[in-house]
This record gives sequence, structure tokens and C-alpha cells, in this order.
Amino acid sequence: MGRIIAIANQKGGVGKSTTTINLGSCLAEMGKNVLAIDIDPQGNTTSGLGVDKNESENTLYELLLGEAEIQKCIMPNIQESLSLIPSNMDLAGAEIELIGIDNKEYILKDAVAKIQNDYDFIIMDCPPSLSMLTINAMTAADSIIVPIQCEYYALEGLSQLVHTIQLVQDRLNPKLEIEGVVFTMYDARTNLSLEVVENVKDNLKQNIYKTIIPRNVRLAEAPSHGMPINIYDAKSAGAESYRLLAEEVINREN
Repeated sequence: MGRIIAIANQKGGVGKSTTTINLGSCLAEMGKNVLAIDIDPQGNTTSGLGVDKNESENTLYELLLGEAEIQKCIMPNIQESLSLIPSNMDLAGAEIELIGIDNKEYILKDAVAKIQNDYDFIIMDCPPSLSMLTINAMTAADSIIVPIQCEYYALEGLSQLVHTIQLVQDRLNPKLEIEGVVFTMYDARTNLSLEVVENVKDNLKQNIYKTIIPRNVRLAEAPSHGMPINIYDAKSAGAESYRLLAEEVINREN
């Protein structure tokens, strides 16, 4: 039974797509069978994995609206052991089109249940908002990884995210848990990054991953080439960090 992890934080620009792409790719590199699901209408995970988001015939949009079965939406083995359900801007209209549909919070959960046994990990990139798309992801997920950027406003909005997770636990998915917080865009040259890490550790009663993702030029370049960092530059600091994070994620399972 595959482990379903949502990558969520309603703040934009904290590294959700970067984490989805590179964690998924590093897990695949370690021999795990991985499915990435792009739940963000911006489609950054889709393009960051080298897929033209506007050329995809069946995307998450078609899946949520019942126009395609989940098997038809999966792009298999876009790299070895890593498959993708893509998304594009069509998905932005899904919220409105789902109004009035019964049990709309469970659409993704019900679809993913059909293929869950085919994968070791299913990793979902959530949009930067607490929308019906995010609720669908949280209802389907076993756990949530929260990327936090090492910047002054890091904690802003985090209490709202935790509150939303608690509501989902109470009403839709009692098994859901926060798997952990991962720090991203860490700059060892600044005191601020260190202060943010210490501040979050003091204030957040959550698991925190030991691995901290550095601010890294090669990591920033990789999506424009449509490659995960472990393929774009296998020896870079970014690639090493995401391999360490993948090891931690695997070990949490054990």
C-alpha cells in the first residue's frame, strides 16, 4: 500500500514544487516506485519534470471532473520509477465546476485508492492556497510535509495551515498527520536563516526534518531544463540534500 504525502503550505514560493519534484525523483533513484500528482494549476511540477503542461491530453482536471479515469491520466515512467499526473491552468476552473457535486472533497481520495497499491510513494504538490484542491489532497493523504522558507515571515500563516489540517482530521480524514517540516532556501551566510530555524523549532510542536535544503544556484536552474536536481547536477549541494531528505522520509516509514 503506497504512502500518500501532500506537500502543503498556503504561502507561495516556499519550495513546494521543488520539493515534490526532487523528493520524488530521489525516492525513485533509491528504487522506490513513485507517482507525483500536480495539484497546482500553475503546473510547476509538471513542467519541472520536463512535461509540456499544455500538450497533456488527460490531466488532473479531467480526473476531478470525471472525464477520465485515473489510469488514463498517469504519464508512466517519465524517468525510471517516477510517473506523473500532470496539471495546467484548466485546473483553476475545477473549483467552480465542482460546486454542488456531492462528496467533492473525496474525489481524489477515491481515484487514488484505485492505484495506491501500484506505488511505494504518491507525492502531491498542493497549490499555495487553502482551496478545495488542497482539501482534496489532504483528504487523500496519509501525511503532510510542510516546506518552510528560511525568511522573516516564515511562521506567518502557519497556524492557519495547522488549523485547516485539524479541521480535515476532524471532518474528513482522521488518519491525517503532519509528517514534518522541512526548511528550504537556507543561506548559511545569513544570521536570519539560522534565527528562523531556531524560531520555528521553539514555536512549532511538529516533527522537523534534520535535512535542511540550501539556497543553491543549480537547484534554481534545474526546473527551467525540465529536470530534477539529481539528474541535472547529481553532485550539487541541492541534489545531496534531497537525497538525505528522501532517506529520512523512507526511515520515517520504518
